[in-house]
Amino acid sequence: MNNRIDIGKLICVKLRDDCRSISWLAKKLNQDKSNLAKILKKESINTQLLFEISAVLEFDFFSYYCKELPTFPFHTINENSKTQ
Repeated sequence: MNNRIDIGKLICVKLRDDCRSISWLAKKLNQDKSNLAKILKKESINTQLLFEISAVLEFDFFSYYCKELPTFPFHTINENSKTQ
């Protein structure tokens, strides 16, 4: 599992494919254009921001990471349980 995912680059490719700009995306996200451009130059980004970008671009960027996971049984997390 040593494959590195450059999510910023993948987002930029999706923007280009959709004929959209970083300025357009920044407006949709209520972000500063120059700050968003810096973020997209990074290999990884905050998951909340990735979720918002996925929603705006109507594309599941998390799927790139899921493809890299090994096969193992998944368990759900009970949000009501408390850890001690």
